[in-house]
Amino acid sequence: MAADALFTPFSFKGLTLPNRVVMAPMTRSFSPGGVATQEVADYYRRRAAAEVGLIVSEGTGVGRPASLNDPNVPRFHGEAELAAWKRVIDEVHAAGGLMAPQLWHVGAVRTREPNWAPPGPYDSPSGLSSPGHKFGEAMTDEEVADAIAAFARAAADAQRLGFDAVELHGAHGYLIDQFFWAGTNVRDDLFGGPELPQRARFAAEILKAVRAAVGPDFPVIIRLSQWKQQDFTAKLADNPHELAAWLVPLAEAGADVFHCSQRRFWEPEFDGSDLNFAGWAKKLTGKPTITVGSVGLSGDFIGAYGGEASQPASLDELLRRLERGDFDLVAVGRALLQDPEWAVKVHQGRTGELKNFERSAMATLY
Repeated sequence: MAADALFTPFSFKGLTLPNRVVMAPMTRSFSPGGVATQEVADYYRRRAAAEVGLIVSEGTGVGRPASLNDPNVPRFHGEAELAAWKRVIDEVHAAGGLMAPQLWHVGAVRTREPNWAPPGPYDSPSGLSSPGHKFGEAMTDEEVADAIAAFARAAADAQRLGFDAVELHGAHGYLIDQFFWAGTNVRDDLFGGPELPQRARFAAEILKAVRAAVGPDFPVIIRLSQWKQQDFTAKLADNPHELAAWLVPLAEAGADVFHCSQRRFWEPEFDGSDLNFAGWAKKLTGKPTITVGSVGLSGDFIGAYGGEASQPASLDELLRRLERGDFDLVAVGRALLQDPEWAVKVHQGRTGELKNFERSAMATLY
């Protein structure tokens, strides 16, 4: 199937993308001390110059002491850190690209470096890293308010630096998602409760604060997932009614686009329909959606962490769903990590030049 549907423009919230290809956020840990280097800027510029319609950066920490669990993941606060991000966005724009930083707080997730600890206590809704597993202490009301403000400050800084949009990381068992998940949020205040819409209030308040900080016209994306790194089988919403109860308030709070993370984009979200997560999110909210999950490759990313290689895979099913209108944009992860020219090769029909994904690509910044 011709890839034409991937290479038509798309506009939302006053931003026009040249095509539907989004670079998915992928943690790289190549920013010593949390400061993005020139090599990081070059890494993103190469993708911008090769027909990626929108780049979403690797997760970058907001201004809370323990927002990150790795000293080499970039931060999005501080004079040196923001100056480095200014260099990144200027390089991307010089190559004709568009970019959004992904604003991140890992919450109650253990550090990746055995000899390093964050400069402050871990944040989490209830002092749990997963259901039944104690990890730190529950955030106080003041800490919750400060975390909300930290996301808003980072979004305002992104707009000031010249970024084209901003994405909030609300997926994969990190802080925002820990508030969503009943297994890690057992609070009995305004940010907890037995129902998902109650536990989604933290995310909604972040979206409201971000919207107030950037104004009505700056695009705001939120990345969500049902699965968690702590539990690949977890589901927040078991049916469309529960999904609508979760997502509609987030749209009303300020989300312009839902970035719907699955391990495999082709898997249906609920029985009785072949719509995936992004398809249902669009149907229920009317908002544009981004699909993601093993696009263009045979194996999923979990296998990649275990050393599994993946081969180029057909895009026919993806294109069928895109043409049907199930979702609007397509995020590509490992295929673009391995090969910065993936998008231009697909556009030009050079499928024979597409590369296998090898785990070694995760150890380089090409």
